[in-house]
Amino acid sequence: MKAWNYYLLLALLLAGGAFLPAPARAHCDTMDGPVVADAQAALAKGDITPVLKWVQPADEKEIRDAFTQTLAVRRLSPEAKVLADRYFFETLVRVHRAGEGAPYTGLKPAGTPLEPGIAEADQALKTGNVTPLVTMVTEVVHHGIAERFAHVQALKQHANDSVGAGREYVAAYVEYVHYIEGLLATAEGAAGEHHAAEGEATH
Repeated sequence: MKAWNYYLLLALLLAGGAFLPAPARAHCDTMDGPVVADAQAALAKGDITPVLKWVQPADEKEIRDAFTQTLAVRRLSPEAKVLADRYFFETLVRVHRAGEGAPYTGLKPAGTPLEPGIAEADQALKTGNVTPLVTMVTEVVHHGIAERFAHVQALKQHANDSVGAGREYVAAYVEYVHYIEGLLATAEGAAGEHHAAEGEATH
């Protein structure tokens, strides 16, 4: 499978609630997410570098100040260390979320349910094997298309029996077509951006 197809499938999975019915959960605002993991490593080493990639350049000073304050306070006592670390985690995640244009609703505990596929996406990066993730996304998309197709096909048989039946068919048809359009728009957008980035890198 071509490399861009992997980006296409990942985009379909992560695009949001329009295609996946499960409630969305942000990965970056959990205690076992990658943002807090980098924050823990930074505090342990006394080196802020690992966390700066999570914030916009304009927000770097706020994070540096919070990091300096945290290092100073966490030395006072075990209790102070817990509170100071929590303060830094929450500050970093809040600023990171704001940089994404996403709301901050607090730091979630470890084990908080994530968006479908997020854990699988992380696992693929850890193992270097994307096949299980591609398989999972493909199955989700296949089911979404097949379910809508079957519904439209069934209603089509009676679409001309009455005005009501016809409108029911049209509603299902519109949903079916829009679903396909949404999938393709997301997929083509992800592939196009990837190729554009590759093109820019060569200039």
